Amino acid sequence: MSSKRTSLALDATSKAIIEQLQIDGRRSYAEIGKAVGLSEAAVRQRVQKLTDAGVMQIVAVTDPMRIGFSRLAMIGIRVSGDTRVVADHLADLPEVSYLILSAGSFDLMAEVVCEDDDGLIEFLNQKIRTLDGVASTETFVYLQLKKQKYDWGTR
Repeated sequence: MSSKRTSLALDATSKAIIEQLQIDGRRSYAEIGKAVGLSEAAVRQRVQKLTDAGVMQIVAVTDPMRIGFSRLAMIGIRVSGDTRVVADHLADLPEVSYLILSAGSFDLMAEVVCEDDDGLIEFLNQKIRTLDGVASTETFVYLQLKKQKYDWGTR
């Protein structure tokens, strides 16, 4: 989620709507309205504002390994030069599902989803290591997806 999106202050009601959707993203606006004390139309309007501002997305979350993508990995990337430039290139790649600029041993951390080991090798050699500014990479292959949760609330 880009930091260039519109900033939106979250009140208690918006947080409650987000929490309702984190529990069940298919919950109807009418059900959410009952839970948070708003009309269906008001919930619909708030959800639209939250999604337009980039505060949240409503998506179907899958286990990639169960739908034909047998190779997931986290790739630590060291960059020489502007990390934002390399990050912008990586963000455009369909294999990259998650990308962060970080401090510590790696400048960037990219989670990638590939069909198999050959796809991961191809991705590393043709799409990452060839990018200007990529100094080195370290790949952490996922053996099993044990936990993936998104219902941690808004605190």
